[in-house]
Amino acid sequence: MSRKRKIMAVASEGGHWIQLMRLRPAFEGAEVVYVSTNPALAKAFGLTNFRLLPDANLDEKLKLVWVLIKALVLVIRERPTHVITTGAAPGFAVMLCGKVTGAKVIWVDSIANAEELSSAGRKAGKVADHWLTQWEHLTDKYPGLECKGRVI
Repeated sequence: MSRKRKIMAVASEGGHWIQLMRLRPAFEGAEVVYVSTNPALAKAFGLTNFRLLPDANLDEKLKLVWVLIKALVLVIRERPTHVITTGAAPGFAVMLCGKVTGAKVIWVDSIANAEELSSAGRKAGKVADHWLTQWEHLTDKYPGLECKGRVI
């Protein structure tokens, strides 16, 4: 017997978060846990099932390790069947942890990355079950990358 679909939807605040919120209609019918780096987002978007992760970037190596540890604890606790993220580092960390625990993982690279994928987005292609860009012309540059349209 398969368990009900549980989505962990993850994004850093700002543009990544706005793009993730535009994907909300696709989550209809599933249990969704939203994860971001700013607790004020839960109230601003009326979310009751919200979890917090610290933020980090490539210049903060020790902080990235902490984000990864926190992401692993979160994924083990919540047991999502699917992880979807629009980035950045916290989303990538949850995606990695989700993959290790058996979740299907989806990476949607930010629409801001019109000429190149983000650093995390390039790495995501090695892990994600579905690796997406919002720019059709980038699919020629990265084998396996797909474009299914834009969320903004």
